[in-house]
Amino acid sequence: MKAVYFAAAATCAALVLTTLQAGAAVKHNAPGYPISGVPFTAVKVSTDSFWGDRIRQSRDVTIPLAFSKCQETDRYTNFEHAAAKMAETARGDSSSNYRPTQFPFDDTDVYKTIEGASYLLQTYPDVKLEAYIDSILDIVAAAQEPDGYLYTARTMNPAHPHSWSGPTRWAGEESGSHELYNLGHMIEGAIAHYQATGSRKFLDIAIRYADCVCREIGYGDGQIIRVPGHQIAEMALAKLYLATGDRKYLDEAKLFLDNKGKTARKDKYDQSHLPVIEQDEAVGHAVRAGYMYSGMADVAALTGDLSYVNAIDRIWENMVGKKMYLTGGIGSSGSNEGFSDNYDLPNMNGYCETCAAIANVYTNYRLFLLHGDAKYIDVLERALYNGVISGVSLDGGGFFYPNPLESHGQHRRQAWFGCACCPSNICRFIPSVPGYAYAVCNNQVFVNLFMSNTLSTKVGGKTLEIKQETSYPWNGDIEISVEKAASSQFALKIRIPGWTRNQVVPTDLYTYADGKNPCYSILVNGEKVNSEITNGYFTIERKWKKGDKVNVHFDMEVRTVQAHRQVREDRGKIAVERGPIVYCAEWADNTFNVLNAEIPANLSKVEVVSGTMNVEGRDYRMNYITIGCAKDNYAGNPSVARNAVLKLIPYYAWAHRGSGNMTVWLNRY
Repeated sequence: MKAVYFAAAATCAALVLTTLQAGAAVKHNAPGYPISGVPFTAVKVSTDSFWGDRIRQSRDVTIPLAFSKCQETDRYTNFEHAAAKMAETARGDSSSNYRPTQFPFDDTDVYKTIEGASYLLQTYPDVKLEAYIDSILDIVAAAQEPDGYLYTARTMNPAHPHSWSGPTRWAGEESGSHELYNLGHMIEGAIAHYQATGSRKFLDIAIRYADCVCREIGYGDGQIIRVPGHQIAEMALAKLYLATGDRKYLDEAKLFLDNKGKTARKDKYDQSHLPVIEQDEAVGHAVRAGYMYSGMADVAALTGDLSYVNAIDRIWENMVGKKMYLTGGIGSSGSNEGFSDNYDLPNMNGYCETCAAIANVYTNYRLFLLHGDAKYIDVLERALYNGVISGVSLDGGGFFYPNPLESHGQHRRQAWFGCACCPSNICRFIPSVPGYAYAVCNNQVFVNLFMSNTLSTKVGGKTLEIKQETSYPWNGDIEISVEKAASSQFALKIRIPGWTRNQVVPTDLYTYADGKNPCYSILVNGEKVNSEITNGYFTIERKWKKGDKVNVHFDMEVRTVQAHRQVREDRGKIAVERGPIVYCAEWADNTFNVLNAEIPANLSKVEVVSGTMNVEGRDYRMNYITIGCAKDNYAGNPSVARNAVLKLIPYYAWAHRGSGNMTVWLNRY
């Protein structure tokens, strides 16, 4: 299969490696991903839809809040102080004694918010927002040292930099300076800004810093070897290579990965315990891990290095087979914000950092581009609808850092955090979701995610426009209309989700407990079509014309799920899900203690109710599940039980109506 992968890469992607699809893409004759992602700029999500609501909340609440917090918490001031210090030094004044804010990575909150705002401009063009971003970039650019170095935690006071930074450039990188982490988020934000606006203003800043890194960290005379203490620069530099065609950025990404585990630091926390190609288990800080695995996939694709493919495949099997929550969250331990032992998946103490769920999306998306298997999109979708969006409130203005699967009322959403990585990561991620909906390879179009949108792209050199209409995830009906096909013959590959094929996840970590066998159907212009499912895709190949319609139906039944026997905390329990949504029981909807509720594996009295959740006077659409055969053990006398109606809500919607008990895993009887 690996040989097939590289053959496919040569034919499918060698000439279409692009990142700056806004009109200035660079094409390379080089190895690459066998499948090409469709850029977010090509997909317009309908405003009156599940993801349209989420993107609108980002516009109206989350991103304005993040910009205001950058102002309020002196993120901008860091850049201003760095610029002031350089100006003072130039005129021989060393009297100022500026002090950086709490963390040396606070600069990245600015970069991530600009990235999210840039994605947002595709759905909601806004001249004032563009101008505001430009004004911030003026502040950022002024803080860049003449040789390109841009790290305010040192520049504002070189004699007394942030305590994590080390006495000289890169000295503290592997222990906490985050200089290369800052670079990574800068590049990610700069490329998104260029894609959305066509302006090189941020991109040129990022290129200058990347050039500085490439000059100072390397194998040559006068250079040093350092690896990122917190990964992300690897995937960002690979993206910068695609954007510019300059091979040195890809070489630098590979240098970072090749030397992980070979420097003085060797610690599972930052995945430096072994060289990356020798690793076979997900360990350490989960966000660092997810970003590194994404970078490994990028380097594997862009260099053709099979050792990287083999390593990331092994790690993925361990992560998805032994260390992932039902919600798609990863990282069970709060002590290291990351992975612990196999099958150690506590519920109330489960960490499941929001950033880690986002990293899980990044990793699985890249593995799909490598292998073309829908199982990776299945995991991505599970994380997306549960582990990621649970991290931001329905109104876009409250956040979770960890996302546990059980609470006794001690968990509350926060308006912001001192370490603001999760809110700012939500800022950049939610508006980028349209870019995950489709992918292309030669004359194949992959429909990966189901959301109301329009797509405009090139297939086989010809313009294709399709429109998708659906109420997914609330029902399993999707209509795909061909708006423009230029009499084109191509294969439409529709993902048949694992939950439709009786597969909770593509491993045995979770399985369905109810014995149900849901079905699906696909019609083309009203006539049923049949096709074998290959790698999770139903393929329709024909000569398409304007007006053709594909109607997809997935039975979306209420299902019960059980965990692998070795997951100790979930023994004797089951969870409830419907389609891609994991449900939970929360105190606000039930008159008894939900932690004592018991339900059978084979639910007989179940109702799905379309409705709204009212939070502070605003209604949010969702489906509820009621189970009419639940038992509630009285807390005062556990031997006495009564029948009760148990109401469940989507897991992502919990903790909006005050503090109280919540659980995903329910006692089984």
